[in-house]
Amino acid sequence: MPKDTSIRSVLIIGSGPIIIGQACEFDYSGSQAALSLKEEGITVSIINSNPATIMTDKVIGDHVYLRPLTVDSIEVILQEHIDSADLPRIDAVLPTMGGQTALNLCKEAEERGVWEKYGVKVVGVDVAAIEKTENREAFRQLMVDIGVGVAESRIANSFLEGKEAAQEIGYPLVIRPSYTLGGSGGGFVHKKEEFDAALKRGLEASPTHEVLVEKAVLGWKEYELELLRDSNDNVIIICSIENFDPMGIHTGDSITVAPAMTLSDRCYQEMRNQAIKMMRAIGNFAGGCNVQFSVNPANDEIIAIEINPRVSRSSALASKATGYPIAKIAAKLAIGYNLDEIENQITKTTSAYFEPTLDYVIVKIPRWNFDKFKGANKELGLQMKSVGEVMAIGRTFIEALQKACQSLEINRAGLGADGRQVRNIEEIMDGLEHASWNRLFLIKDAMAMGVPLESIRKVTKIDKWFLNQIQELVLLETELKRYSLNNIPQDFFVTLKQKGFSDIQIAWLLGNVTEDEVYDRRKALGINRVYKMVDTCAAEFPAKTPYYYSTFEEENESVPSDKKKVIVLGSGPNRIGQGIEFDYSCVHGLLAAKETGFEAIMINCNPETVSTDFNMADKLYFEPVFWEHVREIIELEKPVGVIVQLGGQTALKMAEKLTERGIKIIGTSFENMDIAEDRGRFSDLLKELDIPYPKYGVAENAEEAIVVANEVGYPVLVRPSYVLGGQGMSIVINDEDLEKAVVKLLGDLPGNRVLIDHFLDRAEEAESDSISDGEDVHIVGMMEHIEPAGIHSGDSFAVLPTFSLSETVTKAMEEYSIKIAKALDVRGLLNIQFAIKDEKVYVIEANPRASRTVPFIAKAYDVPYINIAAKIMLGVAKLKDFTIVRKLKGYAIKEPVFSYEKFPEVAKELGPEMKSTGEAIRFIKDLEDPYFRKLYKDKSMYLSK
Repeated sequence: MPKDTSIRSVLIIGSGPIIIGQACEFDYSGSQAALSLKEEGITVSIINSNPATIMTDKVIGDHVYLRPLTVDSIEVILQEHIDSADLPRIDAVLPTMGGQTALNLCKEAEERGVWEKYGVKVVGVDVAAIEKTENREAFRQLMVDIGVGVAESRIANSFLEGKEAAQEIGYPLVIRPSYTLGGSGGGFVHKKEEFDAALKRGLEASPTHEVLVEKAVLGWKEYELELLRDSNDNVIIICSIENFDPMGIHTGDSITVAPAMTLSDRCYQEMRNQAIKMMRAIGNFAGGCNVQFSVNPANDEIIAIEINPRVSRSSALASKATGYPIAKIAAKLAIGYNLDEIENQITKTTSAYFEPTLDYVIVKIPRWNFDKFKGANKELGLQMKSVGEVMAIGRTFIEALQKACQSLEINRAGLGADGRQVRNIEEIMDGLEHASWNRLFLIKDAMAMGVPLESIRKVTKIDKWFLNQIQELVLLETELKRYSLNNIPQDFFVTLKQKGFSDIQIAWLLGNVTEDEVYDRRKALGINRVYKMVDTCAAEFPAKTPYYYSTFEEENESVPSDKKKVIVLGSGPNRIGQGIEFDYSCVHGLLAAKETGFEAIMINCNPETVSTDFNMADKLYFEPVFWEHVREIIELEKPVGVIVQLGGQTALKMAEKLTERGIKIIGTSFENMDIAEDRGRFSDLLKELDIPYPKYGVAENAEEAIVVANEVGYPVLVRPSYVLGGQGMSIVINDEDLEKAVVKLLGDLPGNRVLIDHFLDRAEEAESDSISDGEDVHIVGMMEHIEPAGIHSGDSFAVLPTFSLSETVTKAMEEYSIKIAKALDVRGLLNIQFAIKDEKVYVIEANPRASRTVPFIAKAYDVPYINIAAKIMLGVAKLKDFTIVRKLKGYAIKEPVFSYEKFPEVAKELGPEMKSTGEAIRFIKDLEDPYFRKLYKDKSMYLSK
């Protein structure tokens, strides 16, 4: 069936602010869907309240509505499109790209008769299908009807029903609330005494106060299939994904592998058949779908866990894993196309009606941020707790696994062999039994200490095949220790590299040699990384997409062009303090480079984001943002320079090494960025410029810290150098607290120096963002925080423009911004934080890079600031070349969003260390707005140490 020509204008519902369980994978899907529909000549409107994402940018949608995700907002938009002669009437809504938030909103609008009232067709999913899959009892009954196995379960809408169900089924049990996301409110119950509390939590978490009480199949294997279906009932399997962790850990918190590694062909065929049967049974919908299964390792019995009739976290991963753009194709299916009518996006010569085959292995590892949630229960279970993820591609599972460990940015050089192993056997065994963020590393540590593989399998229930692979690393390490650097046989060296060992791991295992010496020796032996293309069809057809991963073989498929190139370094996995806003900046950096005639090359390892979409950059290297990998890509591509100021702290950390090797940093120089990062040098600069700053001192141990604190005067702010998101910062009020804080900091970050600033109690906080081209400085925006100084700027409600600061104060902020930009010779972006006390303006810190706030200001003022800054960095434009017109009526408020419900045991206090996972934007006409007045009244409530 060709496309439905009656659909000329579509509304896409976004997923709102980033929370744990619903992250930027939906912005990636929404962005892809919007571009896909625009290709068809359809006008795309987007509703989403998230200002940090590229999805709410003018480059993605024709009409972008940064409004709260409510049915009322949708009505206002639909009415506006009827009343205005300039806007086309909206014909259809696509709700499958915005996660659970969009599906729930679509369903609510349907119940309130909104779609019918405005003549809007729901495409991509049938509302009845949402009901069948989300309502646990309806899903269970449907599976029974079509002959697909499910775990024994009962539905409960009350305490009484829940207790009866538990009595009938017996323990262990799992409680799954209906209509929730990321496993919210769910959990395991191992014994009777735990049941009441778990049931209460589940009933409260479900919007319909309904839970499924189900037999827990703990220790069974878990698999996912990603499918696509068109309106002609053609179904294809895009990808099989195996969870390394068995049942009992939410898939978002599991290490996953694609394609499935330990699945027998018979079992896979059966799973395929069941998935297709399930997809066809849930109603007439065309698009992407995710099905989760559990398999009994003893007899290969298969049961269905759930089916999601929308794109998901796994479909973003599957798209990046296979190169098959699920959301892009799903959007075309939603408007009537069939699979065989759409071209394969990779080969451009075959159709989209094919199943990808992989000749490589993908490993995804989640990224957690437990350090931000003091007192959190770190054990993994049904409720998702990770804040981001990394994906790695290798020829083998073990190569991909080690590359994924290098991508995590938790100071690991791979899977162990880096001096950070745990040697306490009790701690190791406890960590194997109670899975947390480090269980993978503890498995390796246990093997290195001689714990038998079978004992590890019994306690973790992880498949023996995976454990054997990790055991092989331990054997290779033992063998390596027999050699010195100069007598490692070449073939053994090649084996080590093929198994994913980084040069720094090899150096650590050999002892007394450096990473550079290992690198030089390897090069002398002619052992070089080569790059392979991700091509979806195991090279059966020539691929047209420049999308690469590295490995150690003979043939290199990435042939550098002779164009002038720039490399943009990405920001790696999402985490608190470094989120999607940096990916937004990277995408704009790529677009600006392409627009000005450069070949734009991206290096990043985050599968959830738009920057790793294979049609964003001219060339994408899906690789760890890890020194060894970055270095070899630079050696191959020979760019004119590298952009580091768009990828957050991840990219900035590379600036020094790049500079030492004579590689040009595009934009502000490393030397000047370092002055801003180094508190001592920065304060000396402020003194020279006659700019006030809080009194400070630097200490290397607790004794020195006490002397400094008494000199600068309590309360003091204690923090390490070179960190992001306020990591490790605290406010202390006496010697005893200071000693504890310093000892902890130096334990967590050995070799770091501690900075101690006088804390300006009850001061106002504000910030400015600006762009400098070396001659002129343009103030992008000045924001005033509602909360006082002491709460991290990422956790503060902030108002654009400033609302209560006097003209004297704003003039001083502007003057200081310009002075600092010129003194640091900034080329590109600069963010400065200020504290204001008794009308005096103090500078707290300056960051010469993309900030969390520039995407927000760009959306509020409707000016493409990052694009302008990138062109200035590249040296192809000056500020005077741009006409900048701000279009904000009234004020815009940046609202932080927290994911505390995932950690009910954590106090909701705020301080200098950032805890929010995302943000929303809200526009108000004036300061009489009741929402703003309430915020202003509560401004100091959560301030803590």
